[in-house]
Amino acid sequence: MTTSQEDLLPATRRSLLHRIAVAQSEGRAPSLVAAVVRGGRTVWHGARTSVDGHGPDEDVQYRIGSITKTFTAVLVLRLRDEGVLDLGDPLEKHLPGTGAGEATIAQLLAHSGGLAAESPAPWWERTPGTLRPELADVLGKQPLLHPAGRRHHYSNPGYTVLGALVEKLRGAPWEEVLRREVLEPLELNRTSTRPSAPHAGGWAVHPWADVMLAEPAEDLGLMAPAGQLWSTTDDLARFAVFLAEGDDRVLGAETVREMRAPAAPAEAADVVDGAAYGLGLQLQHRDGRLLVGHSGSLPGFLANLTLSVEDDVAAVALANCTSGPLLAGVGADLVRIVAEAEPRIPEPWRPLPAAHASVLELAGQWYWGTHAFALRLTADDGLSLGPLSGQGRCSRFRANGDGSWTGLEGYYAGERLQVVRRPDGSLSHLDLGSFVFTRSPYDEGAAVPGGVDPEGWRGIG
Repeated sequence: MTTSQEDLLPATRRSLLHRIAVAQSEGRAPSLVAAVVRGGRTVWHGARTSVDGHGPDEDVQYRIGSITKTFTAVLVLRLRDEGVLDLGDPLEKHLPGTGAGEATIAQLLAHSGGLAAESPAPWWERTPGTLRPELADVLGKQPLLHPAGRRHHYSNPGYTVLGALVEKLRGAPWEEVLRREVLEPLELNRTSTRPSAPHAGGWAVHPWADVMLAEPAEDLGLMAPAGQLWSTTDDLARFAVFLAEGDDRVLGAETVREMRAPAAPAEAADVVDGAAYGLGLQLQHRDGRLLVGHSGSLPGFLANLTLSVEDDVAAVALANCTSGPLLAGVGADLVRIVAEAEPRIPEPWRPLPAAHASVLELAGQWYWGTHAFALRLTADDGLSLGPLSGQGRCSRFRANGDGSWTGLEGYYAGERLQVVRRPDGSLSHLDLGSFVFTRSPYDEGAAVPGGVDPEGWRGIG
């Protein structure tokens, strides 16, 4: 992906460099490399290093740890889009005998399947995968710690199981399927399961002294779908564009939008922090914006990919240390710096294509009881409904092609909006999941549930 530094103002570029310089210095990272994406391409790249005259560039590989999970989720969703499986299917239907078969595919993707966070000892990230040759070695004697679907509990073995599911249904190793179905179509030529020069070495930095210890780079075996990959800022920048826009060669825009939607029940702490988890993606509300992406860590490496779809800005940050800079915060700050210093310029307003009269007549003011709402036509041939003032239930609606619409978000997600007409063809009311919306509050000419008092509106007297 071509980097064009001139796309950002000098002050913005300096702010970005300052942010990663502080992170590398205060976090005591041997090196830290970062990139910012806007408009579908990299617009800034920066690096800081402890080695004079040797700054890693966008082609240097770092291990990306759990960002690997997002790649595995893409493979599973491809199977769903092809009709090979349903996200509501229990694991047992496709991969029997694991002991965790009651968890659904969706629950495993969202870390709500009830599985343990880690595999049994020894610590899987720092030991060879040959110690865990079978799924039973990864899952242990008690795979489920919680009832499936009850809580979000991050699980590395859960993504090992998903990798095994991909292998079973594709009849090929996870690594081969990933390369064929994702890496090659998206031209992620520097993303691999094993390091390929040039690549950074992984280091542990002593907590109380400025000295370092080399970390082993283990092949994780069956655990690979949870954290094996190596990549570069350039490749991850391309991947960020894919997560924002989709690519029909891999997953369409509607499916990546589904990945970015909350899919797991939040813990109390997550509610406070504004965090959630989608299908293979972490979600967080920060600085007034919704950020999606994923963090990763393995001994010797830290990684983060963060994007704000609304701002059309994404950031990648990679470091080669076991602990140090909090890259999730770095990624969020890089997005914020660009979004605030150089906000996205909106597209010019353009009138809609000629709308059918029967659709245009729906636009305007409606009442649910005494609550006033506005119904608007949208540029994508849909509708949007929201309160005229204050807070209330809002949703966009997609046309079904039969004169009805389906809600896309919020309280009305999945609910059906239907137009009800009188015998003479005139518009009577809207039926939205049994809620009756009328042109005036409690319109006596509409089928208001419970009827309308024949004495009408009146004051006290």
